[in-house]
Amino acid sequence: MLIQRIITASILAALVVAAVFTLPMEYFTLLIGVITLIAAWEWGNLAGVTSIFKRILLLLALIVPMLGIHFWTQLLELVAQATDWTDVRDYSGALEWLVIPPVFFWVLVMILIRNSPQGVLNLQFKTRTKVLIGWFILLSAWMFLTRLRAFYGPEMTLYFFILIWAADIAAYFAGKKWGKDKLSPEISPGKTVQGMYGALVSGVVCALVLCVIYRFQIMISADFVLLSVLTVLISIYGDLFVSVAKRQRGVKDSGSLLPGHGGVLDRIDSIIAAIPFFYGCIYTIYRLVS
Repeated sequence: MLIQRIITASILAALVVAAVFTLPMEYFTLLIGVITLIAAWEWGNLAGVTSIFKRILLLLALIVPMLGIHFWTQLLELVAQATDWTDVRDYSGALEWLVIPPVFFWVLVMILIRNSPQGVLNLQFKTRTKVLIGWFILLSAWMFLTRLRAFYGPEMTLYFFILIWAADIAAYFAGKKWGKDKLSPEISPGKTVQGMYGALVSGVVCALVLCVIYRFQIMISADFVLLSVLTVLISIYGDLFVSVAKRQRGVKDSGSLLPGHGGVLDRIDSIIAAIPFFYGCIYTIYRLVS
């Protein structure tokens, strides 16, 4: 199983790196959109939506705002090219403010799971509420991941992916080597406190390497270290959040599309949770130093 996971993860990582650096923005946005829709289909199952028609409605509910956001951003870029605008972000402030709700949501999820995992497991929501939650978190993830690539370039986008991947790998091996205290046994018995510490240390290492490569000043370096550690922390609870949904549904994986990993949602749960926070902090840092 481990070999299968490594092979699948290696292929996916290579494809992601290629997409980040080679795809034009429109195609990158489309690719992330397709992945988001596949994850939404799997979320529909976790939410208890058995009707194919209703799952298709969920996909349409994502596609419509995706198209609206994409074409609005493109329109701003066209106007910027025809005028003396220097930064499209200055004129899309309303969209940037939309990062706040998902950040609050994931911080709340983290606090609730940390303080009352069994209480979170016992929460009973109607199917429509679960569908709405899935719509909200998936649309937010698509929006801010594509905006990260559009406004901050492939290098920062790749750093985000490396940060999450490194945390996942470090958590696994630290947990195998030193893990003895369960992080949240009611939700995910395999995760340990020591594994979480390993993930957080990997966040510090990634940030320091980035700061050395780009020769950031001390204050900016400190900001990136803190940003990286908190991003990793939120990503861990994004994984646990999806685990809650799977346990409530009584399934091990969200799907079976990826050998050794389960479904697409199983592979991107950490990314979904981490990207709004990461994007919001990157936006703030760049605004402070510019």
